Amino acid sequence: MHDPSTQIPSSAGGPFAGLDALLPQLEELYKDIHAHPELSMQEERTASIAAERLRAAGYEVTTGIGKTGVVGLLRNSDGPVVMLRADMDALPVAEATGLPYASKATATDREGKSVPVMHACGHDMHTTCLAGAAALLAQVRDTWQGTVMAVFQPAEETAEGAQAMIDDGLFERFPKPNVVLGQHVMVGPAGSIGGRTGVITSAGNSFEIRLFGRGAHGSMPQTSIDPVVMAAATVLRLQTIVSRELAPTEAAVVTIGSLQAGTKENVIPDEAIIKLNVRTFDEGVRKRVLAAIDRIVNAEAAASGAPKPPEITALDRYALVVNDADASQRIAATFREHFSPARVIETGPTSASEDFGSFGAEWHVPSVFWFVGGTDPEIYAKAKAAGKVNEIPSNHNARFAPVIHPTLRTGVEALVVAARAWLSSPGNAA
Repeated sequence: MHDPSTQIPSSAGGPFAGLDALLPQLEELYKDIHAHPELSMQEERTASIAAERLRAAGYEVTTGIGKTGVVGLLRNSDGPVVMLRADMDALPVAEATGLPYASKATATDREGKSVPVMHACGHDMHTTCLAGAAALLAQVRDTWQGTVMAVFQPAEETAEGAQAMIDDGLFERFPKPNVVLGQHVMVGPAGSIGGRTGVITSAGNSFEIRLFGRGAHGSMPQTSIDPVVMAAATVLRLQTIVSRELAPTEAAVVTIGSLQAGTKENVIPDEAIIKLNVRTFDEGVRKRVLAAIDRIVNAEAAASGAPKPPEITALDRYALVVNDADASQRIAATFREHFSPARVIETGPTSASEDFGSFGAEWHVPSVFWFVGGTDPEIYAKAKAAGKVNEIPSNHNARFAPVIHPTLRTGVEALVVAARAWLSSPGNAA
């Protein structure tokens, strides 16, 4: 881990004059949130902390939006409204980072099962960065005019939090922003910022597929219709969608993340369950992939003589996140000026998915989403030189652990710099 002062120059003046004093508090906040993760729609403690931080900074705070969402408004005379968003939820993952502040938490999931919980995707860093940015913007309110809207969102991991806040009256209860801004910590050298114009994250679709067979004793397979074999054949056949049904120039990912069947080695079960995830960057490709999944699943069941057709249930859906062209260019120019061109990287679209795009798309305002590197720069450089970047623990891995410094400083500064690209200077309200 690196001290931020040895990696990233300190922003001693301007809107960041108070950041050095704030960083130790934010580091403790980050460690606390990391050690106390909460599952989607269970973010009561995290939301309470976010609300407390906003109130302390002088924001008007509304809680319980979309169940656990928090919105803070800092009205500072006339001018543009800038929405800054962070997500708060964690994942049912057993942490394996070995960090002194590692999570030991467990929770009860929606199926009533006790599961381990970990901030394996960086939402603890997102929450901390927004808390820091909100505090800094409040400290220097004499240098800007307008309204800052800080939104702490639940349930990004289940693709329901943004929509839950919208359905709970977000658009009616709060001023319409001129721009919606957000960020995500990812594998990449800490201190770097990545982004692009246009599609930045993929569309995502998840499904549960229930395959029906006929159970029997393992010694008498002839009396069964084996759903395990049916599921195995289905899993293998699904892999051919990307490799054989899409052109090399078309991008898609089909992942089977769960296959469940049976309880004992000598009992052929009655059914098997497959859970799969699809990522695409084009609506036409998405429709073709989903149609292929439906065709293959039903055909394999028919080939096995299944007693009834499979049940295919949609679990969640993420829309494409598309960065507005003009707003993206403004953000990129501002980032290059503040961070230096060497630290601002143009990326390609990522196959990760996000529900951040719902805010801008449904509010009909421009939005911009970018990435903050969270990997120790030396570790990343060595991995890149060895061609082993893919071996760095990534988001959703039990060993995913962004380095606190300079990731935290970079994330806070990015939100403040981006917000100030819209907020008016005193006496020049838009």
